[in-house]
Amino acid sequence: MSDAFHLHPQSPLGLSVSGLDQHYGSAQVLRNVSFTIEAGACLAVLGRNGAGKTTLLRCLTGLIPSSRGRITLGDIDITDLPPDRRARAGLAVVPQGREIFADLSVAENLRVAARAHGLDRTDAVDEAAALFPALRGLWNRPGGNLSGGQQQQLAIARALSTRPRLILLDEPTEGIQPSIVSAIEGVIEGLKGRITVLLVEQYLEFAVRLADSFVVLSRGSAVEQGTRATLDHATLARHIAV
Repeated sequence: MSDAFHLHPQSPLGLSVSGLDQHYGSAQVLRNVSFTIEAGACLAVLGRNGAGKTTLLRCLTGLIPSSRGRITLGDIDITDLPPDRRARAGLAVVPQGREIFADLSVAENLRVAARAHGLDRTDAVDEAAALFPALRGLWNRPGGNLSGGQQQQLAIARALSTRPRLILLDEPTEGIQPSIVSAIEGVIEGLKGRITVLLVEQYLEFAVRLADSFVVLSRGSAVEQGTRATLDHATLARHIAV
């Protein structure tokens, strides 16, 4: 990663989740989930489909309320803050499905995100785009005309153009060709230490190469937690394999 990529003028923020529950009606989706990410570290949340991973991210971003528990970003309790307040505190998300603006060009997608965070200068956009050189050749192309891999690169660059202090990535390798997975991996590796990263992923090898620590969800509960040193590959694989 270029040293010119300044990200946020402040330091990365840690995240603490304590006793998080979430219900959809009478169904409990998350059960007493607790974990901590140190500032600048990468934590991978693993688990099968339906384990509660995306629900956890939606709680962290404020898109759905938690039923119980506490979420702290740095020293700020964000449990009851709306999504825009969490974003202003330094949280960015790359959702599953990317959710780019299909009718806007690559450049416009990045500029809209930066301006929404008060970053009207071109620095933030240029720095984010520089991480994915292929985007420059697509600068004026509508986002909806990009391939899946190109859209994923744009979605990550768009999140980074807001200069976050914590980024949440939901299945960034899903349906992506290997060369672009490699490019995404290189960017995430370069972010570590500059931004805190929470990675939701089913591609185990990708997660193991990047993450400093792991939380494994099963039926909404954190059934395993630890670092690369304390959780072996077989233990992690057992909770992901169908």
